Amino acid sequence: MMKQGKTWRIAVIGAGGIGCYYGARLLTQGHDVWFVARGAHLRALQATGLSLSHPDFNFNGKVEACSLNELLAQQQPADLDALLICTKATATQEVAALLHDWFTRTGQKVPVISLQNGIDNEPQLADMLGADCVIGGLAVRIGGHITCPGVVEATGVAQVIMGTWPHAGSVADQCFGELLPPLVEAFNQAGIPTRQVTDIRRELWRKLLINNGVNPLSALTGLDTRTLSNHPQFGSIVHQLMLEAASVARADDEPLTTQDADEMYELIRAFDPIKTSMLVDLEKGRQLEVDAISGAVIRRARQLGLAVPYTETVHALLKHQLEGT
Repeated sequence: MMKQGKTWRIAVIGAGGIGCYYGARLLTQGHDVWFVARGAHLRALQATGLSLSHPDFNFNGKVEACSLNELLAQQQPADLDALLICTKATATQEVAALLHDWFTRTGQKVPVISLQNGIDNEPQLADMLGADCVIGGLAVRIGGHITCPGVVEATGVAQVIMGTWPHAGSVADQCFGELLPPLVEAFNQAGIPTRQVTDIRRELWRKLLINNGVNPLSALTGLDTRTLSNHPQFGSIVHQLMLEAASVARADDEPLTTQDADEMYELIRAFDPIKTSMLVDLEKGRQLEVDAISGAVIRRARQLGLAVPYTETVHALLKHQLEGT
C-alpha cells in the first residue's frame, strides 16, 4: 500500500474531459497515470498527447494512453494503486464486468474509485466486484469537455470528495480505508482540492440534487447552468427538481433537508456558467445519462410511494425528444 509522498500508479478509466483534467494534474505532480480512453480521442492521445486548458492549469504533453482491454491485458491489479472510474454512468455495467473478469483471472484486486454522476454506480460496482474494493467519490464544481480528439477544456474549482462505500466502517473501509488519507493528500498536492468523508452516500445524494435540477432541463432548453438556474421561468423549476430529489433521499434513509436543496440551488446559481455534460452529450449525439439522474430519482420515488411530478415531467419530455415516443 502506498505511503504519503510516494509515487501513485493510477489508471483513469474514462479519460474524457473530467478524467483528463484529474489525470493531468496527477501526472504533473509526478505520479504514474494511465489515460484509458477509446476511439478518435484515444488515437489522438497516443499520437500527439493531451492538450488541456483550464483557467488555473494548462497541460500539453505526451501521456500514457490505452484502451481498457489493453490495460487489463498488460497490467495486473497489483501493479496499480487505484482505478479512477470517470466514465458515463451508462458504461458502468460494462466496465464492471470487464474488471470482474480481470480480478477473477488474476486473483487480485485494486481499489476502485468512482467519480461518476448518479447514485447507482457504487452499488453496481460493489455487486460485480465485491464491496471490499469500492470507494465512492464525486467531482464537484467542475466542467470538462473534449473539444476535439486529444484536446480538453475544463473549468471550475474541480473539487473531489471520497469515502469508502457506503460509509466509514464498511468492509471497504476495513480493506482499503488506510489508503484514503495519503491518496487525498496526493490529490491535494496535485492541485485538486480533495476531502475524505465518512458518509459518501450522503454526498452522492447531495450532488444528485444538483444534477437532477439542471442536467435534464439544460438538455431540453439548451441553456447553461447559470442562465438556467437564474431564468425567470426555469429557475423555479430547477429549485423544485432539487426539492423533489431531496424528498426522495429522505425517504431512502439519507436525511437531506429543504435547506440542503436550497444550498445546492444557490450554489449552482452562483457557479460559473457551464454547459452540463448532458447538454454537451446531446449536441454531440452521444448517449445521455438521463436514466442515471432523473431516472434514478423516479425509480426510487416509485419504490417508496412518492410523487415527483416535476422530475417525471422533465424526464418524459427529454425522453420524448430523444426517442420520439
